Amino acid sequence: MYKHFFKRIIDFSIALLVLLFISPLLLIVTLWLHFANKGAGAFFFQERPGKDGKLFRVIKYKTMTDERDAQGQLLPDEQRLTPVGRFVRSTSIDELPQLINVLLGDMSLIGPRPLLPQYLPLYTPEQARRHEVRPGISGWAQCHGRNAISWTKKFEYDVWYVDHVSLLTDLRVIAYTIRAVLKRDGISKEGQATMEVFNGHN
Repeated sequence: MYKHFFKRIIDFSIALLVLLFISPLLLIVTLWLHFANKGAGAFFFQERPGKDGKLFRVIKYKTMTDERDAQGQLLPDEQRLTPVGRFVRSTSIDELPQLINVLLGDMSLIGPRPLLPQYLPLYTPEQARRHEVRPGISGWAQCHGRNAISWTKKFEYDVWYVDHVSLLTDLRVIAYTIRAVLKRDGISKEGQATMEVFNGHN
């Protein structure tokens, strides 16, 4: 009952209340990033697979500039990540615009993180089960290592969540997430700005 009915009602209600409450903060961060990103804008939109693999446009704060090298190629992530962007990412403020995705029904507050569409054909049948539920702003993997754990472990956590969706599990994820955000744990893989690319093996 919770998974198929009450979870969506709770998601919508909480997302709406939080957006109303933090709207002044969102306005300040939007203006801050607009100038820090050197004209690249404050928001980042990208297609991601949601429930049942259906694509939707995820909304996040943009934490990197669009600076390019002499050949017109984007510079490495760690060179484009601004000090402001690093702070916004380390505090997970960059995830807050996804509350809009929750209102639209594309996402849930808690669930497997939405990844890139090009990863879809690389999943094993077991890993693909992560799409049996709506993706979330935070999830079981995010509060157990975030970007610092391997892809294999991340998918194991995602599938575990699919099999154990409940109000109690979601409350545990929220508590663990708050702790991880405050400690700024697992923000990136060692030596990288975020997470290494998934190639179907790592």
